Amino acid sequence: MGNERGIAVIGSGYVGTVMAACLADLGHEVIGVEIDPAKLASLNSGVAPFFEAGLEERLAAGIESGRLVFTDDYQSAMDRSEIVFLCVDTPPGTNGHPDMSSVAGAARSIGAALHEPHIIVTKSTVPVGSGNWLEATIEAELPLGVDRDVLCVVSNPEFLREGSAVSDFLHPERIVVGGDCEDAIEKVAHVYDRVLSQDFDGGDPMAKPVLVKTGRATAETIKYAANAFLATKISFINEIANICEWIDADVAEVARAVGLDSRIGPKFLSAGVGWGGSCFGKDTAALASMAREQGIEPLILDAVRRVNTNQRHVVVRKLQDHLRPLRGARIGLLGLAFKPGTDDTRDAPVITIARSLMEKGAILRASDPLVNSLPEVPDLRVFADPYDAVCDSDAFVLLTEWPEFLEMDFDKIADCMRGKVVIDARNAFDPEAVIGAGLVYEGIGRHARH
Repeated sequence: MGNERGIAVIGSGYVGTVMAACLADLGHEVIGVEIDPAKLASLNSGVAPFFEAGLEERLAAGIESGRLVFTDDYQSAMDRSEIVFLCVDTPPGTNGHPDMSSVAGAARSIGAALHEPHIIVTKSTVPVGSGNWLEATIEAELPLGVDRDVLCVVSNPEFLREGSAVSDFLHPERIVVGGDCEDAIEKVAHVYDRVLSQDFDGGDPMAKPVLVKTGRATAETIKYAANAFLATKISFINEIANICEWIDADVAEVARAVGLDSRIGPKFLSAGVGWGGSCFGKDTAALASMAREQGIEPLILDAVRRVNTNQRHVVVRKLQDHLRPLRGARIGLLGLAFKPGTDDTRDAPVITIARSLMEKGAILRASDPLVNSLPEVPDLRVFADPYDAVCDSDAFVLLTEWPEFLEMDFDKIADCMRGKVVIDARNAFDPEAVIGAGLVYEGIGRHARH
């Protein structure tokens, strides 16, 4: 890395690692900060601490080129950077608020190491108004004699989806930059010049993203509003699916027709077992909590969260209808990650479902292409081969629509199962293929088919 001041990325989770690797891939000089020794060693050897398609090759290439290095030394990172992207985790805390302890710790370390002007960019999802708090926290740690004018805080929310985070970073629909200092906003936007112009190998000049420049509080709100709306669409179609089952309608056909309306669109209208992962639950809870603090009753947000929680129990009820009693029933679970393309099981629907089934005495086996254990359900047996999870079972449930599962041979499954019940909790199987193998098909928002 040269002597010019480049970009520092604090934190090496999904957002930070993807950002550091992609920025280096685009030609920036990047220094990542990671305080966990094992993760730091892994990163500097070019090995990602989690699975994300397209990430590891970019990470390794950045390390090999010298444009990307990782350190646990904040002073070195500050000395070699002008723009600092704060990407540390903000997990769920108490009363719906995110836990800001990692942000606070990083802010104090940044402040203690600042001597020259820096732009601090929040990529972590933080409560609206956190920019002011972050400035004060950093300023409180500035060394004696260092002017407070060395600091400017800008909000640049991330919109990355696990499983497609690299593509989302390189081909976003919009880039949002919010702050009170026009010069800082311009410098942060300049970091994304090649993304905005799509001027890189694999870029699409016909699909340039929109640059949104706004105030800091507005930028912080945009992130929460976007995730809340997507979560709302999912909960809405799941509620419609439950209604469809009672009136003999097919939610897949309902969603297709509704999604043809350009005002609505087809995305996030797939009925199933509900959303999971680290973002939707945390962000809707935080937004609802912020509303309550201001005396606003978040009626829609509360309903969205309740529908999602209830949707996980729909699968258990369907199994109870087919396999009374559940005690002693053998059930296969296909999918542990909360979505395909990732090994992340945070708030995955399978956790609630597996616990409930085990409490009722069911005997479970599971399979996932990337996940080989579930810490929240330590007694759950997990197999690499999905056929091992479904053979000898009375029923099995598709919980994550991995391509490997969608390509399974239903005739082979029918021959090895003890029972016949297939619960398609993602509406991803071809019902006719399941039925043609002599199995009983039941999706979400669709009647059982024999």
